[in-house]
Order: sequence, then C-alpha cells, then structure tokens
Amino acid sequence: MQQFKMLINGRLEDSETTIEVINPADESTVARCPTASVEQMEQAIKAANQAFHDWRQTPISERRVQLILMANALRIHKEELATLLTSEQGKPLDQARAEVDYAGAFCRTMGDMRLDPSLLIDNNKQRVELQRQPLGVVAAIMPWNFPLLIASYKIAPALLAGNTLILKPAPTTPLTTLKLGEIIQSIFPPGVVNVITDNNNLGPLLTQHPDIQKISFTGSTQTGKAIMSGAADTLKRLTLELGGNDAALVLDDVNVEDVAQDIFNAAFINSGQVCVAIKRVYVPESLYDRMCDAIATLASRAVVGNGMDPTCQFGPVQNRAQFDKICHYLHIAKRDGTIIAGGTQPDQPGFLVPLTVVRDIKDGSPVVDEEPFGPILPIVCYRDLDEVINTINCSSSGLGGSVWSSNLPRAESVANRLDTGTVWINQHCAFGPDIPMPATKESGIGVEWGQQGLEEFTALKVINIKRTPTASQLRQPQTTLRQ
Repeated sequence: MQQFKMLINGRLEDSETTIEVINPADESTVARCPTASVEQMEQAIKAANQAFHDWRQTPISERRVQLILMANALRIHKEELATLLTSEQGKPLDQARAEVDYAGAFCRTMGDMRLDPSLLIDNNKQRVELQRQPLGVVAAIMPWNFPLLIASYKIAPALLAGNTLILKPAPTTPLTTLKLGEIIQSIFPPGVVNVITDNNNLGPLLTQHPDIQKISFTGSTQTGKAIMSGAADTLKRLTLELGGNDAALVLDDVNVEDVAQDIFNAAFINSGQVCVAIKRVYVPESLYDRMCDAIATLASRAVVGNGMDPTCQFGPVQNRAQFDKICHYLHIAKRDGTIIAGGTQPDQPGFLVPLTVVRDIKDGSPVVDEEPFGPILPIVCYRDLDEVINTINCSSSGLGGSVWSSNLPRAESVANRLDTGTVWINQHCAFGPDIPMPATKESGIGVEWGQQGLEEFTALKVINIKRTPTASQLRQPQTTLRQ
C-alpha cells in the first residue's frame, strides 16, 4: 500500500496516528493517512512564519516562476495524481485528469497576475500611492469535492501575493493533497507551503491561532459560520466560499431540445457535488412536461459507477456521511414529488446513487429549499415570472444562478433581478481563473479567483506624501486677483 507523508518546513513527516482513506466506489481501503498532532501543527505554523520574512522579500517575478514550475510538475505527474484522485474522491478518471489540468491552468493564469502599486494622487502638493502587501501566514482549509483544484487555486494567489501557507485537506480526501506536497517539496523554500492532515480536529485550532493572519475556506455554510466565529478574537481576514442552492430559471421562449442537455450537464457535474452546480430548475408551465421528460431521459441513460471503469460517466457520492444525507433527501423526494429518473438506493458496497430527477415538487420541500449536494435535481413548475424571481431571491444562498432564454436582452433583464454573486445566461457553472467568483448572503464572504480574488490575499497599504515646495517654486511671483 502506498505511503503518504505530510510536508512540514520542507520535510516529509510521518505521524503517530493515522486514519483510513476509503474508496467511495466500493468502500475498499485506498491507504492509511497520517494525521498531525497539535505539536506538528504548531511546527508547521512556526515554519510558515519564519519563511514569510524571506518569501515576502522575494521578487514577485521569482514567485511567479515557482508557480509555473508547480504547474509543470502537475503536468508531469498528471496520471499519478488523476489515478489517486479517482481512488479517493470517486470521479471518473477522465474528469480527474481534467481536474489536474485545471489546477495547472489556475497556477499559470493566477501566477501571471500583477500587484503593481497605483497612484491615487500625484501633484506638486501630494503623492498618494496604493500598495498591496502580503498578510502573513494563510491557512487554507479544503473540502472533498475538488481536492487538487481547490488546493491549487488557493496556493497560487496566496504565494504570488507573498504569503506563506498551511494546507489542510478534508479527512476523506487527503491523499492527493499529500502527494501534491511531495511533488512541490523541492520547488518552494522550506516553510512556504506546509501540508498537514487531521481527523476534523485541527480546524478550530487553526482558525483561532494568533500566528495565522487569514483563513481561506471552501465548504459548507455551517462550517463557515463556525470559522467566522472562531476567527473573531483575532480579527483574521476571511475568504469563505460556502454552500449554494443555484437556481436555473428557464423562460418561456427557449427551445427545450437546445437547453436540456446543458442544464443536465450543469446539474449533475461531479455527481452534483459542486457548490455552483444547478440545484433546482424552474420551468414555465407551457414547457414543463417536455423539459422534465428531456432531462429524465438523459439521467436514465447515464452510467453511474466506479470511476476507474472507462464506461463510467458519473462517480459515487464521496463519503458515507454524504451518502446517508442523500438517501434522506431521496426519501423526502418520494414524499414531496414524483421521481421520474433514479431514486433508488443500490444494495451493494460503495456510495453509488443513480442520477435522480424529481418533478411535481414545490418550494417548501427541503429538496428544493436546501442543498442536497448530490445527484438529485428538483424541477419546479411556475406560471408567473415575477413571482418565481421573488421565490428564487428568498433563498438564504446567493452563490450563482442562471437564466435560459432565446431572447438575450430579456434574459439579461431577468439576470439583473437575481440576487446572486454570479448569474450566467444560457450556461451555468462556467468559470475560469481570470473570472472572479463572489458570494452573497450565506454563500460566503469575499471573492475567489480573478484579480479581485488575488487581492483578497493582500492588505491595502497607503503611502501618503506631503510634497514641500522647492526654492524655485517659492520664488515664483504670486498672481493677485483684482476685482
């Protein structure tokens, strides 16, 4: 069985305790993973603090080169990382390879961004310059749905800005992040990047630690609130990218055949385990039956299975706790609506859930109002556009949403009325490292990605200079205004 170690101060470290990492496709053991003690966590934080003083002085051009080296290393180790990712996370191997590619793209694109000073005022009396300074040690806490991609898009802006980093992956998907630490061990100076793992016990200690200046967290709203509370005593900077319950609003002028496949793809990507996946679809009464039939047909034909099987299109739910949660929502879906695809719970090892489509369901059902974070899609019928926009906006979530229409000006008008950080038109879950991902309401605080996401890892500093007039300026005659 493959061995894994943590990265602390440039060294690969074992631990006295381990946890078992399970393959969600069949519940077999992939490996045993080390878990850091409190002392090892303290060592990592101390190393990051010591490394920060030199790293912040390293020219940004050199930091950029090292991020490119990391992207190159991801490409070189692509197959190894993808295979490991499928084994611990469950997604089909082709999708795991794509995640490795995306991770490299984020390193390259975000690593090429700039943090140049800018002049706010520059005249003979005053010069005001705005600078972006690094914060210090950043703790990045990751979820289990995209462990490699999310680690990479936290590493890139944090390090480019001159910070040092503690990475803590989810206990159910730690292996890819540990392997990443091993791969980049020789790229970054000791202490600049540290990777520690736990059994969900170190997060609160990182959040409250006085030597950590920022928490970058991606995960559930409930955990995000706990992090925000824990960070209050030290007033840490926070970026919280939390849960979403993204709605797709279909207008009455669409061609069902043109949009059904795209809606299906955006709903069930990574078996629905994506914060900005479509979680609920609103369809006008005139198109409702056709849209339900089209999406249910696609779901019924989908192949759900072990991600190592080349015929597999969709992998399992990632872990036992999430599987149990999805099974609970399946029970509610049967109670509150009509299941037209999927809905069964296979009697076999693994956390496989068929893609499930529910119709004849309404707002007020937990399947619609909450985020199952799995392969369940409720389709809600509506009659009045103004009323459904108000219904969508009543959600406590505000990460993303989409409008689907053959009339772009009309679609844009509707999009401007939706209260979410991102609204897509005739697409959904379309993102990139150069496009900021803001959150509203209980979907988070701050921005991921883009120039704005990079600046989240900095502190704004103002250099305000009073200019003293020169002798020649003082000798210039003064103009007197006459009445």
